[in-house]
Amino acid sequence: MEMKETPMQGRPVYIVDGSRTPCLKARTGPGPFPAAELALRAAQPLLLRMPFEPSELDQVILGCIMPGPDEANIGRVVSLRLGCGRSVPAWTVQRNCGSGLQAIDSAARDIANGRSDLVLAGGTEAMSHAPVLLNEKMVAWLGAWSRARSPLDRVRALGQLRPAHLTPIIALLRGLTDPTVGLGMGHTAEILAWRFGLTREELDRYSQASHQRLAAAQAEGRLADEIEVLYDGKGNLYDHDDGVRPDVTLEKLASLKPAFDRPFGLVTPGNSSQITDGAAWVVLASEEAVEKHGLPVMGRIVDCAWAGLDPAVMGLGPVHASAALLQRNEVPFDSIEYWEINEAFAAQVLACVKAFADPGFCRDELGLEGPLGEIDPERLNVDGGAVAVGHPVGMSGARIVLHLLRVLAERNAKRGVAAICIGGGQGGAALLERV
Repeated sequence: MEMKETPMQGRPVYIVDGSRTPCLKARTGPGPFPAAELALRAAQPLLLRMPFEPSELDQVILGCIMPGPDEANIGRVVSLRLGCGRSVPAWTVQRNCGSGLQAIDSAARDIANGRSDLVLAGGTEAMSHAPVLLNEKMVAWLGAWSRARSPLDRVRALGQLRPAHLTPIIALLRGLTDPTVGLGMGHTAEILAWRFGLTREELDRYSQASHQRLAAAQAEGRLADEIEVLYDGKGNLYDHDDGVRPDVTLEKLASLKPAFDRPFGLVTPGNSSQITDGAAWVVLASEEAVEKHGLPVMGRIVDCAWAGLDPAVMGLGPVHASAALLQRNEVPFDSIEYWEINEAFAAQVLACVKAFADPGFCRDELGLEGPLGEIDPERLNVDGGAVAVGHPVGMSGARIVLHLLRVLAERNAKRGVAAICIGGGQGGAALLERV
C-alpha cells in the first residue's frame, strides 16, 4: 500500500469535551432547525461548561455540505452567534460525509504543529432543509424575462414558458448521486452486497440490532451526557434520536421493497441510514491549554488518515483509511478495542467487516501480505449507528468521534477507531486513545 500521508507529528492533541444535538428524522417537510441553529444549540452548553471564554478560542472549524442561503461560511456565522468575537477566525470544510471528521483533523493538525491551542470543531447538517432548485430551462427563461422591457416583449416571453420549465431539481437526490460514475449511494451499497455475498437477511438482522442497541442506550441513559436537549419556537422538546424503532422486527424489515435496484436488490429504507438533521462538536486542546485552564481530558487524537478509492465502491472507504492509519502508526489491528464505523448502509458496514478479514482483498486492494483481522460484532457500533441514529452528512464524522470517546470511557478501554465512508470514493479514519 502506498501511503502518501504522514502520521500526525508534533505536540499531543487532546479532546476535552463535546456535545451534540439529537438526530431528528426528516419527515414531511423542513425540520424545526436549520443547520446553523443546530450547530449553535449544540455548542452553547458545551462552551458554557468550559472554564475559558469563547473569545479565547484560536479558531472555529465546522463541516457542512448544504448550508442554507443565509449560512454562507456557516462556521463563521455560528462562531459569531456563539459570542466568540470578531477576532476569532472561523471557517467551513466540505468533504462530503467526512466533513465533521475533516474539521476535527484540521483542528488537530493545527494544534499539533503549534498554530493553535484551543479549537472548537465539528459538523452540522439540516438535510430536511436541502434546497429545491430551478432547472436550467427555468433559469434561462427568467433571464429572458428580466430582459423584456416592453409589454409586448413580456407577452412573448410568457408565450415561451412551458410546463417543463417548472420541473424542480431536488438537491438532496442529486447530492446522493455520484456524478462521475452515475450511481446513487444506494447502488454502491448494492455492489458491495453482491461483491461480498451478503444476504437480505444479514442486512436486515444487522439493522434490527442497530435499532435495538440505540434503544438500549437511550433506555439506560448512556446518551444523556452526549445530547443537548432542544426546544423549538412552539415549545416542543427534542431530547433523543427520534428515528429509532425499538420494536422493529425482521418480518417488518423483510416486507420492505428494494429502494434502488428494483425488484431484486437488497438495500431498502429499513437497512439504510436515515435522512436526518443534527450537529456535533468537540473542543480540542494542546497540553499547554489543558494545564492553563485545568481542562478535563476525554482522550487523545493520535492521528487521522484519508484514502481514495473507486467511487462505485465508496462504502469500503473505512477499510482503506483504517489500514493506512494503523500501518503508519504501527498499531496492531487486534489492539483496537472498539470501532465506530458510520452506517451509511448495513451492506456497507458488513462489507467493511468482511474486507478487513479477507486475505484476497487485503492483498489485492491494500497491498498487504495477509488479512488485517476480524472485528468482534460486540465491539462495533455498540450503541447503534446511522441506520438507527441517522446520518446528517456534515455531522456524522464528528458524532462518531465524540461517541467513541464516551464508549472508551464507559467501558474502561484505551484505544478505538472511528471511520467513515465518503461519497465520491473516499474514506476517513481517526485513531483515538483514552488518556
